[in-house]
Amino acid sequence: MAMTRKKQRTTMIIGGLVILGIAAAIIMTALRDTIVFFYSPTEVAEKTIGPDTRFRLGGLVEKGSVKRGEGTTVSFKVSDTAKSISVKYTGTLPDLFREGQGVVTEGKLDGNGVFIADNVLAKHDENYMPKEVADSLKKQGYWKHAEDDKDGNSAKTKPENAEGKKP
Repeated sequence: MAMTRKKQRTTMIIGGLVILGIAAAIIMTALRDTIVFFYSPTEVAEKTIGPDTRFRLGGLVEKGSVKRGEGTTVSFKVSDTAKSISVKYTGTLPDLFREGQGVVTEGKLDGNGVFIADNVLAKHDENYMPKEVADSLKKQGYWKHAEDDKDGNSAKTKPENAEGKKP
């Protein structure tokens, strides 16, 4: 029994949709393994992130927290002013890395809640801070870009007290 043109067309369309669905599933599976999410220390504390989950941690390098270990191992704390997370990194730090500056680290949490970074990115001031870090600090009320200030004042990097003065 021969197929009519209508049945052939329907079969071709269904076959094409099946192939398209399989291709989309393969692409989604591949992307799921390469996507790295960004979190601030507060978000890490609020979410349950397993030790095998790779993500980016961003914030400010907490003042007084940088400790040099053996060789090129460095430990420091990344803070968003509300919470901080200890970070351990072995490798060469960027030239712009310093306390009080914006940083984005990439890696995984260990069993003790220490972030083991395999990549560290630093920016020289808040005007060039990654958007995610700036947004997180803005949410905390800590960082404000100069263009956000209606009076045209320069960007503030510390919260102000009740009189509007920096502590």
